[in-house]
Amino acid sequence: MLLELSIRHLAVIEHVELHCKTGFHVLTGETGAGKSIIIDALGLIAGGRSSSDLVRYGSDKASIEALYQIGKDHPVWNILSGVGIEADPEEHLIIRREITAQGKSTSRVNGQLVNRAVLREMGDYLVNIHGQHEHQSLFRVEEHIRWLDMFGEPQILPAKLAYQEAYDVYQGIRKQLKELQETSKQALQMMDLYRFQVEEIRSAKLKAGEDEALADEKRKLVNAERLFQNASDAYDLLYGGSKGLDAVGRAVQKLQDIAALDPAKLQPLLEQVQGAFYQLEDAAYQVRDYRDEVEFNPSRLDFIEQRLDTISSLRRKYGESVSDILAYVEKIEKELDLIENKDEKLQQLQKEEAVALEQVQRLASVLTEQRMIVADKLAAEIVAELRELQMERTQFRVHFAVDGEKKLTREGADQVEFLISANPGEPMRALSKIASGGEISRVMLALKSIFARVDSIPVMVFDEVDTGVSGRAAQAIAEKMSRLSRSCQIFSITHLPQVACMADVHYRIHKTTDGDRTYTNIDDLNTEERIHELARMLGGVEVTDKTLQHAQEMIALADNMKAKMS
Repeated sequence: MLLELSIRHLAVIEHVELHCKTGFHVLTGETGAGKSIIIDALGLIAGGRSSSDLVRYGSDKASIEALYQIGKDHPVWNILSGVGIEADPEEHLIIRREITAQGKSTSRVNGQLVNRAVLREMGDYLVNIHGQHEHQSLFRVEEHIRWLDMFGEPQILPAKLAYQEAYDVYQGIRKQLKELQETSKQALQMMDLYRFQVEEIRSAKLKAGEDEALADEKRKLVNAERLFQNASDAYDLLYGGSKGLDAVGRAVQKLQDIAALDPAKLQPLLEQVQGAFYQLEDAAYQVRDYRDEVEFNPSRLDFIEQRLDTISSLRRKYGESVSDILAYVEKIEKELDLIENKDEKLQQLQKEEAVALEQVQRLASVLTEQRMIVADKLAAEIVAELRELQMERTQFRVHFAVDGEKKLTREGADQVEFLISANPGEPMRALSKIASGGEISRVMLALKSIFARVDSIPVMVFDEVDTGVSGRAAQAIAEKMSRLSRSCQIFSITHLPQVACMADVHYRIHKTTDGDRTYTNIDDLNTEERIHELARMLGGVEVTDKTLQHAQEMIALADNMKAKMS
Protein backbone atom coordinates (compact mmCIF):
# COMPACT_ATOMS: atom_id res chain seq x y z
CA MET A 1 0.00 0.00 0.00
CA LEU A 2 0.95 3.65 -0.38
CA LEU A 3 1.97 5.04 3.02
CA GLU A 4 3.05 8.57 2.14
CA LEU A 5 3.11 10.87 -0.86
CA SER A 6 5.17 14.07 -0.77
CA ILE A 7 4.85 16.65 -3.57
CA ARG A 8 6.96 19.79 -3.94
CA HIS A 9 6.76 22.57 -6.56
CA LEU A 10 4.45 20.65 -8.91
CA ALA A 11 2.12 22.95 -10.87
CA VAL A 12 0.32 25.11 -8.26
CA ILE A 13 1.41 22.89 -5.37
CA GLU A 14 4.14 24.38 -3.21
CA HIS A 15 4.40 21.48 -0.78
CA VAL A 16 1.84 18.93 0.31
CA GLU A 17 2.10 15.59 2.08
CA LEU A 18 -0.46 12.80 2.14
CA HIS A 19 -0.31 10.27 4.94
CA CYS A 20 -2.37 7.42 3.58
CA LYS A 21 -4.19 4.58 5.26
CA THR A 22 -5.86 1.40 4.16
CA GLY A 23 -9.29 1.47 2.54
CA PHE A 24 -11.20 3.96 0.43
CA HIS A 25 -9.76 7.49 0.01
CA VAL A 26 -11.68 10.29 -1.69
CA LEU A 27 -10.42 13.66 -2.86
CA THR A 28 -12.99 16.43 -3.18
CA GLY A 29 -12.91 20.14 -3.86
CA GLU A 30 -14.07 22.80 -6.26
CA THR A 31 -13.37 22.43 -9.97
CA GLY A 32 -9.87 23.72 -10.68
CA ALA A 33 -8.66 23.32 -7.11
CA GLY A 34 -5.89 20.97 -8.21
CA LYS A 35 -7.31 17.50 -7.49
CA SER A 36 -5.97 16.03 -10.71
CA ILE A 37 -2.44 17.19 -9.86
CA ILE A 38 -2.40 14.53 -7.13
CA ILE A 39 -3.23 11.93 -9.76
CA ASP A 40 -0.55 13.39 -12.05
CA ALA A 41 1.97 13.01 -9.22
CA LEU A 42 1.10 9.32 -8.82
CA GLY A 43 1.38 8.92 -12.58
CA LEU A 44 4.89 10.42 -12.53
CA ILE A 45 5.90 8.05 -9.74
CA ALA A 46 4.61 5.22 -11.94
CA GLY A 47 6.89 6.28 -14.82
CA GLY A 48 4.59 8.68 -16.66
CA ARG A 49 6.03 11.18 -19.13
CA SER A 50 7.25 14.41 -17.56
CA SER A 51 7.38 17.99 -18.83
CA SER A 52 8.93 21.27 -17.74
CA ASP A 53 5.39 22.69 -17.70
CA LEU A 54 4.74 20.66 -14.56
CA VAL A 55 7.37 22.58 -12.56
CA ARG A 56 5.90 25.38 -10.46
CA TYR A 57 6.67 28.81 -11.88
CA GLY A 58 9.77 30.29 -10.27
CA SER A 59 11.09 26.91 -9.01
CA ASP A 60 14.18 25.09 -10.19
CA LYS A 61 12.61 21.67 -10.00
CA ALA A 62 9.58 19.66 -8.91
CA SER A 63 9.90 16.52 -6.81
CA ILE A 64 7.54 13.69 -5.91
CA GLU A 65 8.37 11.03 -3.36
CA ALA A 66 6.26 7.97 -2.55
CA LEU A 67 6.67 5.53 0.31
CA TYR A 68 5.23 2.04 -0.27
CA GLN A 69 4.84 -0.98 1.93
CA ILE A 70 4.52 -4.10 -0.20
CA GLY A 71 4.82 -7.84 0.35
CA LYS A 72 8.03 -9.80 -0.13
CA ASP A 73 6.45 -11.81 -2.99
CA HIS A 74 5.46 -8.72 -5.00
CA PRO A 75 6.81 -8.66 -8.61
CA VAL A 76 8.50 -5.27 -8.04
CA TRP A 77 11.31 -6.93 -6.07
CA ASN A 78 12.14 -9.17 -9.05
CA ILE A 79 12.18 -6.14 -11.34
CA LEU A 80 14.67 -4.37 -9.08
CA SER A 81 16.82 -7.49 -8.76
CA GLY A 82 16.82 -7.84 -12.55
CA VAL A 83 18.41 -4.40 -12.98
CA GLY A 84 20.97 -4.93 -10.22
CA ILE A 85 19.33 -2.86 -7.49
CA GLU A 86 19.65 -4.23 -3.99
CA ALA A 87 16.43 -3.93 -2.03
CA ASP A 88 15.26 -5.61 1.14
CA PRO A 89 11.61 -6.75 0.92
CA GLU A 90 11.41 -6.39 4.68
CA GLU A 91 11.91 -2.63 4.32
CA HIS A 92 9.80 0.09 2.70
CA LEU A 93 10.06 0.96 -0.98
CA ILE A 94 10.89 4.63 -1.64
CA ILE A 95 10.46 6.08 -5.13
CA ARG A 96 11.60 9.63 -5.87
CA ARG A 97 11.14 11.54 -9.13
CA GLU A 98 12.57 14.98 -9.88
CA ILE A 99 11.79 17.18 -12.89
CA THR A 100 13.91 20.24 -13.60
CA ALA A 101 12.67 23.51 -15.07
CA GLN A 102 14.52 22.47 -18.24
CA GLY A 103 12.41 19.32 -18.51
CA LYS A 104 15.07 16.81 -17.39
CA SER A 105 13.84 13.95 -15.24
CA THR A 106 15.70 11.90 -12.61
CA SER A 107 14.30 8.85 -10.84
CA ARG A 108 15.57 6.97 -7.79
CA VAL A 109 14.40 3.80 -6.07
CA ASN A 110 15.65 3.41 -2.50
CA GLY A 111 18.28 6.03 -3.33
CA GLN A 112 19.58 4.27 -6.46
CA LEU A 113 19.20 5.80 -9.91
CA VAL A 114 16.88 4.07 -12.41
CA ASN A 115 15.72 5.05 -15.87
CA ARG A 116 12.11 5.78 -16.76
CA ALA A 117 11.65 2.39 -18.43
CA VAL A 118 12.34 0.61 -15.12
CA LEU A 119 10.09 3.07 -13.27
CA ARG A 120 7.30 2.45 -15.77
CA GLU A 121 7.69 -1.32 -15.45
CA MET A 122 7.48 -1.01 -11.67
CA GLY A 123 4.54 1.37 -11.95
CA ASP A 124 2.52 -1.24 -13.82
CA TYR A 125 2.58 -3.32 -10.63
CA LEU A 126 2.22 -0.51 -8.08
CA VAL A 127 -0.63 1.72 -9.21
CA ASN A 128 -3.49 1.47 -11.68
CA ILE A 129 -4.86 4.87 -12.69
CA HIS A 130 -8.27 5.09 -14.32
CA GLY A 131 -8.45 8.58 -15.79
CA GLN A 132 -11.48 10.42 -17.02
CA HIS A 133 -10.79 9.30 -20.59
CA GLU A 134 -9.45 5.80 -19.95
CA HIS A 135 -12.82 4.32 -20.85
CA GLN A 136 -11.76 4.93 -24.45
CA SER A 137 -9.45 1.91 -24.10
CA LEU A 138 -12.62 -0.18 -23.90
CA PHE A 139 -13.52 1.07 -27.37
CA ARG A 140 -10.28 -0.31 -28.86
CA VAL A 141 -11.26 -3.80 -29.94
CA GLU A 142 -7.63 -4.91 -30.20
CA GLU A 143 -7.34 -4.42 -26.42
CA HIS A 144 -10.18 -6.82 -25.63
CA ILE A 145 -8.16 -9.96 -26.23
CA ARG A 146 -5.49 -8.64 -23.84
CA TRP A 147 -8.15 -8.11 -21.14
CA LEU A 148 -9.48 -11.63 -21.72
CA ASP A 149 -6.02 -13.24 -21.57
CA MET A 150 -5.18 -11.29 -18.43
CA PHE A 151 -8.35 -12.44 -16.71
CA GLY A 152 -7.85 -16.10 -17.61
CA GLU A 153 -4.06 -16.21 -17.39
CA PRO A 154 -3.80 -19.43 -15.34
CA GLN A 155 -5.87 -21.34 -17.92
CA ILE A 156 -4.84 -19.47 -21.07
CA LEU A 157 -1.12 -18.86 -20.58
CA PRO A 158 0.12 -22.49 -20.96
CA ALA A 159 -1.81 -22.87 -24.23
CA LYS A 160 -0.66 -19.44 -25.40
CA LEU A 161 3.02 -20.15 -24.70
CA ALA A 162 2.83 -23.49 -26.53
CA TYR A 163 1.15 -21.78 -29.48
CA GLN A 164 3.70 -18.93 -29.59
CA GLU A 165 6.62 -21.36 -29.53
CA ALA A 166 5.16 -23.24 -32.51
CA TYR A 167 4.27 -19.94 -34.23
CA ASP A 168 7.88 -18.71 -33.95
CA VAL A 169 9.13 -21.97 -35.49
CA TYR A 170 6.59 -21.63 -38.29
CA GLN A 171 7.57 -18.02 -38.98
CA GLY A 172 11.26 -18.98 -39.01
CA ILE A 173 10.61 -21.62 -41.67
CA ARG A 174 8.53 -19.16 -43.70
CA LYS A 175 11.37 -16.63 -43.55
CA GLN A 176 13.89 -19.20 -44.81
CA LEU A 177 11.50 -20.22 -47.55
CA LYS A 178 10.93 -16.64 -48.66
CA GLU A 179 14.67 -15.90 -48.72
CA LEU A 180 15.34 -19.01 -50.77
CA GLN A 181 12.50 -18.25 -53.21
CA GLU A 182 13.85 -14.76 -53.67
CA THR A 183 17.34 -16.03 -54.58
CA SER A 184 17.99 -13.98 -57.69
CA LYS A 185 19.97 -14.44 -60.89
CA GLN A 186 22.71 -12.41 -59.25
CA ALA A 187 23.03 -15.04 -56.53
CA LEU A 188 23.32 -17.76 -59.16
CA GLN A 189 26.07 -15.74 -60.81
CA MET A 190 27.91 -15.74 -57.49
CA MET A 191 28.33 -19.50 -57.61
CA ASP A 192 31.65 -19.35 -59.50
CA LEU A 193 33.02 -16.74 -57.13
CA TYR A 194 31.92 -18.75 -54.10
CA ARG A 195 33.51 -21.91 -55.49
CA PHE A 196 36.79 -20.07 -56.12
CA GLN A 197 36.79 -18.59 -52.61
CA VAL A 198 36.04 -21.94 -50.98
CA GLU A 199 38.81 -23.63 -52.98
CA GLU A 200 41.30 -20.86 -52.17
CA ILE A 201 40.60 -20.97 -48.44
CA ARG A 202 40.24 -24.74 -48.06
CA SER A 203 43.43 -25.43 -50.03
CA ALA A 204 45.35 -23.32 -47.52
CA LYS A 205 44.31 -25.81 -44.79
CA LEU A 206 44.13 -23.15 -42.14
CA LYS A 207 43.90 -23.88 -38.44
CA ALA A 208 42.48 -21.54 -35.82
CA GLY A 209 45.27 -19.64 -34.05
CA GLU A 210 47.84 -20.77 -36.60
CA ASP A 211 48.96 -17.24 -37.50
CA GLU A 212 49.77 -16.36 -33.86
CA ALA A 213 51.70 -19.62 -33.37
CA LEU A 214 53.73 -19.12 -36.57
CA ALA A 215 54.51 -15.50 -35.71
CA ASP A 216 55.82 -16.64 -32.32
CA GLU A 217 57.97 -19.36 -33.91
CA LYS A 218 59.30 -16.92 -36.53
CA ARG A 219 60.36 -14.50 -33.81
CA LYS A 220 62.40 -17.25 -32.14
CA LEU A 221 64.06 -18.39 -35.39
CA VAL A 222 64.96 -14.86 -36.46
CA ASN A 223 66.57 -14.24 -33.06
CA ALA A 224 68.07 -17.72 -32.63
CA GLU A 225 71.70 -16.50 -32.52
CA ARG A 226 70.90 -13.85 -29.91
CA LEU A 227 68.89 -16.31 -27.84
CA PHE A 228 71.73 -18.87 -27.91
CA GLN A 229 74.50 -16.38 -27.08
CA ASN A 230 72.67 -14.70 -24.19
CA ALA A 231 71.55 -18.04 -22.72
CA SER A 232 75.18 -19.29 -22.92
CA ASP A 233 76.51 -16.15 -21.24
CA ALA A 234 73.92 -16.42 -18.49
CA TYR A 235 74.88 -20.07 -17.84
CA ASP A 236 78.59 -19.25 -17.75
CA LEU A 237 78.02 -16.45 -15.30
CA LEU A 238 76.03 -18.73 -13.02
CA TYR A 239 78.26 -21.79 -13.24
CA GLY A 240 81.64 -20.60 -14.47
CA GLY A 241 84.70 -18.94 -12.90
CA SER A 242 84.96 -17.65 -9.35
CA LYS A 243 81.59 -15.90 -9.39
CA GLY A 244 78.02 -17.06 -9.59
CA LEU A 245 77.21 -20.35 -7.96
CA ASP A 246 80.83 -20.97 -6.97
CA ALA A 247 80.85 -17.80 -4.87
CA VAL A 248 77.44 -18.59 -3.35
CA GLY A 249 78.63 -22.12 -2.54
CA ARG A 250 81.66 -20.76 -0.70
CA ALA A 251 79.39 -18.40 1.22
CA VAL A 252 77.33 -21.42 2.30
CA GLN A 253 80.49 -23.16 3.59
CA LYS A 254 81.55 -20.09 5.58
CA LEU A 255 78.13 -19.82 7.23
CA GLN A 256 78.08 -23.54 8.00
CA ASP A 257 81.40 -23.16 9.89
CA ILE A 258 80.02 -20.49 12.23
CA ALA A 259 76.29 -21.33 12.39
CA ALA A 260 76.70 -23.36 15.58
CA LEU A 261 78.31 -20.40 17.35
CA ASP A 262 75.18 -18.20 17.06
CA PRO A 263 72.38 -20.53 15.87
CA ALA A 264 69.51 -18.15 16.69
CA LYS A 265 70.64 -15.65 14.08
CA LEU A 266 73.00 -17.53 11.77
CA GLN A 267 70.95 -20.70 11.19
CA PRO A 268 68.06 -18.82 9.48
CA LEU A 269 70.60 -16.92 7.32
CA LEU A 270 72.32 -20.19 6.38
CA GLU A 271 68.99 -21.74 5.33
CA GLN A 272 68.11 -18.68 3.30
CA VAL A 273 71.47 -18.69 1.43
CA GLN A 274 71.26 -22.46 0.90
CA GLY A 275 67.80 -22.06 -0.56
CA ALA A 276 69.04 -19.36 -2.91
CA PHE A 277 71.94 -21.63 -3.94
CA TYR A 278 69.61 -24.51 -4.86
CA GLN A 279 67.26 -22.20 -6.76
CA LEU A 280 70.14 -20.65 -8.71
CA GLU A 281 71.53 -24.09 -9.47
CA ASP A 282 68.16 -25.25 -10.81
CA ALA A 283 67.81 -22.06 -12.86
CA ALA A 284 71.30 -22.56 -14.31
CA TYR A 285 70.39 -26.09 -15.48
CA GLN A 286 67.19 -24.74 -17.11
CA VAL A 287 69.17 -21.98 -18.89
CA ARG A 288 71.61 -24.62 -20.17
CA ASP A 289 68.76 -26.83 -21.42
CA TYR A 290 67.12 -23.86 -23.14
CA ARG A 291 70.43 -22.96 -24.83
CA ASP A 292 70.81 -26.50 -26.13
CA GLU A 293 67.27 -26.42 -27.57
CA VAL A 294 67.71 -23.16 -29.51
CA GLU A 295 67.11 -24.02 -33.18
CA PHE A 296 69.03 -22.67 -36.16
CA ASN A 297 66.81 -23.63 -39.13
CA PRO A 298 66.85 -21.27 -42.15
CA SER A 299 64.65 -23.61 -44.23
CA ARG A 300 61.97 -23.69 -41.51
CA LEU A 301 62.14 -19.89 -41.32
CA ASP A 302 61.57 -19.66 -45.10
CA PHE A 303 58.56 -21.98 -44.83
CA ILE A 304 57.06 -19.92 -41.99
CA GLU A 305 57.50 -16.64 -43.88
CA GLN A 306 55.81 -18.10 -46.97
CA ARG A 307 52.98 -19.49 -44.80
CA LEU A 308 52.47 -16.14 -43.09
CA ASP A 309 52.38 -14.41 -46.49
CA THR A 310 49.62 -16.82 -47.58
CA ILE A 311 47.63 -16.17 -44.42
CA SER A 312 48.17 -12.40 -44.75
CA SER A 313 46.81 -12.51 -48.29
CA LEU A 314 43.71 -14.40 -47.16
CA ARG A 315 43.19 -12.00 -44.22
CA ARG A 316 43.16 -9.02 -46.59
CA LYS A 317 40.31 -10.68 -48.52
CA TYR A 318 38.25 -12.56 -45.98
CA GLY A 319 38.81 -11.47 -42.38
CA GLU A 320 41.06 -10.03 -39.73
CA SER A 321 42.06 -13.41 -38.28
CA VAL A 322 42.23 -17.07 -39.22
CA SER A 323 39.07 -17.63 -37.15
CA ASP A 324 37.25 -14.96 -39.19
CA ILE A 325 38.41 -16.56 -42.44
CA LEU A 326 37.19 -19.99 -41.34
CA ALA A 327 33.84 -18.52 -40.26
CA TYR A 328 33.50 -16.80 -43.63
CA VAL A 329 34.21 -19.97 -45.60
CA GLU A 330 31.61 -21.89 -43.58
CA LYS A 331 29.07 -19.17 -44.35
CA ILE A 332 29.66 -19.15 -48.11
CA GLU A 333 29.70 -22.96 -48.22
CA LYS A 334 26.19 -22.91 -46.77
CA GLU A 335 25.11 -20.27 -49.29
CA LEU A 336 26.70 -22.24 -52.09
CA ASP A 337 24.93 -25.38 -50.91
CA LEU A 338 21.61 -23.51 -50.87
CA ILE A 339 22.15 -22.20 -54.40
CA GLU A 340 23.29 -25.53 -55.81
CA ASN A 341 20.48 -27.46 -54.12
CA LYS A 342 17.79 -24.79 -54.28
CA ASP A 343 14.99 -26.98 -55.60
CA GLU A 344 15.68 -29.74 -53.10
CA LYS A 345 15.85 -27.23 -50.24
CA LEU A 346 12.62 -25.61 -51.41
CA GLN A 347 10.80 -28.93 -51.32
CA GLN A 348 12.21 -29.71 -47.88
CA LEU A 349 11.23 -26.31 -46.47
CA GLN A 350 7.76 -26.52 -48.03
CA LYS A 351 7.20 -29.85 -46.29
CA GLU A 352 8.49 -28.38 -43.01
CA GLU A 353 6.21 -25.37 -43.48
CA ALA A 354 3.16 -27.58 -43.98
CA VAL A 355 3.94 -29.59 -40.85
CA ALA A 356 4.62 -26.43 -38.83
CA LEU A 357 1.41 -24.80 -40.08
CA GLU A 358 -0.62 -27.82 -39.09
CA GLN A 359 0.95 -27.71 -35.61
CA VAL A 360 0.27 -23.96 -35.26
CA GLN A 361 -3.34 -24.35 -36.38
CA ARG A 362 -3.87 -27.19 -33.94
CA LEU A 363 -2.43 -25.21 -31.03
CA ALA A 364 -4.38 -22.13 -32.12
CA SER A 365 -7.59 -24.18 -31.82
CA VAL A 366 -6.56 -25.31 -28.33
CA LEU A 367 -5.91 -21.67 -27.41
CA THR A 368 -9.30 -20.64 -28.81
CA GLU A 369 -11.05 -23.34 -26.77
CA GLN A 370 -9.39 -22.11 -23.57
CA ARG A 371 -10.29 -18.52 -24.37
CA MET A 372 -13.93 -19.42 -25.01
CA ILE A 373 -14.15 -21.20 -21.66
CA VAL A 374 -12.66 -18.19 -19.90
CA ALA A 375 -14.82 -15.80 -21.95
CA ASP A 376 -18.02 -17.31 -20.56
CA LYS A 377 -16.68 -16.95 -17.03
CA LEU A 378 -15.59 -13.34 -17.63
CA ALA A 379 -18.98 -12.42 -19.11
CA ALA A 380 -20.80 -13.96 -16.15
CA GLU A 381 -18.64 -12.07 -13.65
CA ILE A 382 -19.09 -8.75 -15.51
CA VAL A 383 -22.86 -9.23 -15.58
CA ALA A 384 -22.80 -9.94 -11.82
CA GLU A 385 -20.73 -6.80 -11.19
CA LEU A 386 -23.02 -4.68 -13.37
CA ARG A 387 -26.06 -5.89 -11.45
CA GLU A 388 -24.48 -4.45 -8.31
CA LEU A 389 -23.93 -1.20 -10.25
CA GLN A 390 -27.63 -0.75 -11.05
CA MET A 391 -27.40 -2.30 -14.51
CA GLU A 392 -29.52 -5.32 -13.55
CA ARG A 393 -30.78 -6.26 -16.99
CA THR A 394 -27.56 -5.73 -18.87
CA GLN A 395 -26.26 -8.53 -21.05
CA PHE A 396 -22.55 -8.89 -21.79
CA ARG A 397 -20.79 -11.26 -24.16
CA VAL A 398 -17.28 -11.89 -25.41
CA HIS A 399 -17.72 -12.32 -29.16
CA PHE A 400 -15.32 -14.40 -31.26
CA ALA A 401 -15.37 -13.30 -34.91
CA VAL A 402 -15.69 -16.02 -37.53
CA ASP A 403 -14.04 -14.96 -40.80
CA GLY A 404 -13.77 -18.19 -42.74
CA GLU A 405 -10.01 -18.63 -42.83
CA LYS A 406 -8.58 -17.25 -39.61
CA LYS A 407 -5.55 -15.01 -39.74
CA LEU A 408 -2.71 -16.28 -37.57
CA THR A 409 -0.79 -13.76 -35.45
CA ARG A 410 1.51 -14.25 -32.50
CA GLU A 411 -1.52 -13.73 -30.24
CA GLY A 412 -3.41 -16.57 -31.87
CA ALA A 413 -6.13 -16.87 -34.48
CA ASP A 414 -8.87 -15.08 -32.53
CA GLN A 415 -10.54 -11.73 -33.05
CA VAL A 416 -12.27 -10.90 -29.78
CA GLU A 417 -14.73 -8.11 -29.09
CA PHE A 418 -16.80 -7.20 -26.03
CA LEU A 419 -20.49 -6.77 -26.82
CA ILE A 420 -23.18 -5.36 -24.54
CA SER A 421 -26.91 -4.80 -24.42
CA ALA A 422 -27.74 -2.28 -21.71
CA ASN A 423 -31.51 -2.51 -22.08
CA PRO A 424 -33.93 -5.41 -22.67
CA GLY A 425 -34.93 -5.86 -26.28
CA GLU A 426 -31.85 -4.17 -27.66
CA PRO A 427 -29.38 -6.22 -29.71
CA MET A 428 -25.83 -6.85 -28.54
CA ARG A 429 -23.67 -3.94 -29.65
CA ALA A 430 -20.04 -2.91 -29.54
CA LEU A 431 -19.07 -0.95 -26.43
CA SER A 432 -18.40 2.09 -28.60
CA LYS A 433 -22.13 2.16 -29.44
CA ILE A 434 -23.12 2.74 -25.80
CA ALA A 435 -24.58 6.22 -25.67
CA SER A 436 -24.38 6.78 -21.92
CA GLY A 437 -21.08 7.84 -20.37
CA GLY A 438 -22.42 6.61 -17.05
CA GLU A 439 -22.91 3.13 -18.46
CA ILE A 440 -19.42 2.88 -19.91
CA SER A 441 -17.98 4.18 -16.61
CA ARG A 442 -19.75 1.39 -14.75
CA VAL A 443 -18.54 -1.22 -17.26
CA MET A 444 -14.99 -0.01 -16.69
CA LEU A 445 -15.47 -0.11 -12.91
CA ALA A 446 -16.83 -3.65 -13.20
CA LEU A 447 -13.75 -4.72 -15.14
CA LYS A 448 -11.44 -2.99 -12.67
CA SER A 449 -13.19 -4.73 -9.79
CA ILE A 450 -12.72 -8.12 -11.43
CA PHE A 451 -9.08 -7.55 -12.30
CA ALA A 452 -8.28 -6.28 -8.83
CA ARG A 453 -8.92 -9.86 -7.69
CA VAL A 454 -6.50 -11.41 -10.17
CA ASP A 455 -3.54 -9.01 -10.14
CA SER A 456 -1.23 -7.78 -7.37
CA ILE A 457 -1.55 -4.02 -7.83
CA PRO A 458 -1.85 -2.48 -4.35
CA VAL A 459 -3.17 0.98 -5.36
CA MET A 460 -6.04 1.86 -7.71
CA VAL A 461 -6.97 5.43 -8.62
CA PHE A 462 -10.27 6.56 -10.14
CA ASP A 463 -10.35 10.08 -11.55
CA GLU A 464 -14.04 11.02 -11.68
CA VAL A 465 -15.14 7.52 -12.69
CA ASP A 466 -18.62 8.55 -11.51
CA THR A 467 -18.97 11.22 -14.21
CA GLY A 468 -22.36 10.96 -15.90
CA VAL A 469 -24.11 9.05 -13.11
CA SER A 470 -26.37 10.14 -10.26
CA GLY A 471 -28.89 8.86 -7.77
CA ARG A 472 -28.91 5.13 -7.05
CA ALA A 473 -26.26 4.44 -9.69
CA ALA A 474 -23.88 6.82 -7.93
CA GLN A 475 -24.56 5.08 -4.63
CA ALA A 476 -23.90 1.70 -6.26
CA ILE A 477 -20.55 2.95 -7.61
CA ALA A 478 -19.62 4.20 -4.14
CA GLU A 479 -20.48 0.85 -2.56
CA LYS A 480 -18.52 -0.98 -5.26
CA MET A 481 -15.38 1.10 -4.66
CA SER A 482 -15.77 0.66 -0.91
CA ARG A 483 -15.92 -3.13 -1.30
CA LEU A 484 -12.98 -3.00 -3.69
CA SER A 485 -10.95 -1.11 -1.06
CA ARG A 486 -11.06 -4.21 1.15
CA SER A 487 -8.60 -5.90 -1.24
CA CYS A 488 -6.51 -2.89 -2.35
CA GLN A 489 -6.07 0.78 -1.58
CA ILE A 490 -8.56 2.96 -3.50
CA PHE A 491 -8.24 6.67 -4.30
CA SER A 492 -11.09 8.49 -6.04
CA ILE A 493 -11.59 12.05 -7.19
CA THR A 494 -15.29 12.77 -7.03
CA HIS A 495 -17.89 15.53 -7.07
CA LEU A 496 -20.66 13.25 -5.81
CA PRO A 497 -21.61 13.25 -2.11
CA GLN A 498 -22.91 9.67 -2.49
CA VAL A 499 -19.34 8.58 -3.24
CA ALA A 500 -17.59 10.87 -0.76
CA CYS A 501 -19.68 9.70 2.19
CA MET A 502 -18.47 6.10 1.75
CA ALA A 503 -14.80 7.07 2.18
CA ASP A 504 -12.58 5.79 4.95
CA VAL A 505 -10.27 8.77 4.41
CA HIS A 506 -11.47 12.10 3.04
CA TYR A 507 -9.10 14.75 1.63
CA ARG A 508 -10.30 18.25 0.71
CA ILE A 509 -8.31 20.02 -2.01
CA HIS A 510 -8.54 23.81 -2.03
CA LYS A 511 -6.65 26.86 -3.28
CA THR A 512 -5.39 29.84 -1.32
CA THR A 513 -3.83 33.08 -2.53
CA ASP A 514 -0.99 34.92 -0.82
CA GLY A 515 -0.29 38.16 -2.63
CA ASP A 516 0.20 37.28 -6.26
CA ARG A 517 0.88 33.57 -5.67
CA THR A 518 -1.64 30.71 -5.69
CA TYR A 519 -1.23 27.60 -3.56
CA THR A 520 -3.03 24.25 -3.57
CA ASN A 521 -3.54 22.72 -0.13
CA ILE A 522 -4.79 19.34 1.07
CA ASP A 523 -6.68 18.82 4.31
CA ASP A 524 -7.23 15.41 5.89
CA LEU A 525 -10.77 15.92 7.21
CA ASN A 526 -12.09 14.80 10.55
CA THR A 527 -15.74 13.83 11.01
CA GLU A 528 -16.99 17.38 11.61
CA GLU A 529 -15.05 18.72 8.63
CA ARG A 530 -16.39 15.89 6.46
CA ILE A 531 -19.95 16.86 7.34
CA HIS A 532 -19.33 20.46 6.21
CA GLU A 533 -17.61 19.32 3.01
CA LEU A 534 -20.50 16.96 2.15
CA ALA A 535 -22.95 19.78 2.91
CA ARG A 536 -21.05 21.98 0.46
CA MET A 537 -21.24 19.27 -2.18
CA LEU A 538 -24.97 18.86 -1.54
CA GLY A 539 -25.97 22.51 -1.35
CA GLY A 540 -23.37 24.45 -3.26
CA VAL A 541 -22.08 27.77 -1.95
CA GLU A 542 -24.57 28.17 0.90
CA VAL A 543 -24.44 25.54 3.64
CA THR A 544 -27.68 25.32 5.60
CA ASP A 545 -28.77 23.40 8.66
CA LYS A 546 -30.73 21.04 6.43
CA THR A 547 -27.72 20.26 4.22
CA LEU A 548 -25.58 19.73 7.33
CA GLN A 549 -28.23 17.40 8.75
CA HIS A 550 -28.46 15.58 5.41
CA ALA A 551 -24.68 15.25 5.25
CA GLN A 552 -24.54 13.87 8.79
CA GLU A 553 -27.24 11.37 7.94
CA MET A 554 -25.39 10.26 4.79
CA ILE A 555 -22.19 9.59 6.77
CA ALA A 556 -24.13 7.61 9.39
CA LEU A 557 -25.84 5.50 6.73
CA ALA A 558 -22.50 4.98 4.99
CA ASP A 559 -20.89 3.84 8.24
CA ASN A 560 -23.70 1.31 8.72
CA MET A 561 -23.27 0.08 5.17
CA LYS A 562 -19.50 -0.35 5.59
CA ALA A 563 -20.03 -2.18 8.88
CA LYS A 564 -22.19 -4.73 7.04
CA MET A 565 -19.50 -5.16 4.37
CA SER A 566 -16.82 -6.00 6.96
